[in-house]
Amino acid sequence: APAPAPAPRTSPCPADAKACVDLTNQKSWLQNNGQIYYGPVQISSGRVGQETPKGTFYVNRKVKDEISYEFNNAPMLFATYFTYNGIAFHEGDPAYLSHGCVRMHREDAQRYFNELNIDDKVVVY
Repeated sequence: APAPAPAPRTSPCPADAKACVDLTNQKSWLQNNGQIYYGPVQISSGRVGQETPKGTFYVNRKVKDEISYEFNNAPMLFATYFTYNGIAFHEGDPAYLSHGCVRMHREDAQRYFNELNIDDKVVVY
């Protein structure tokens, strides 16, 4: 018998994105050519009034031991920035909403930090 056809893509995240963030379900994942290879993982995004921006972005900076001067020197370990106004993936408790960043458990933040490169596409929807 012939092999079954692959399931159609149902994600609105384009296949050429390296990282995807689903704000509705508070999940994120890494993918290669549309195939998820890490995740989905639990995240927390921005609270009301400080929402994580939606759209297409590109990784522009990475800082392993980052702190946020804006928010009382809050630790932002494994910060992988994808906007030019301070929005990043970083370690943090996903049980609590952020000030706009994408918080994730340490092992996930570390994996994103190690896997994502400058100019990799990030899609937030």
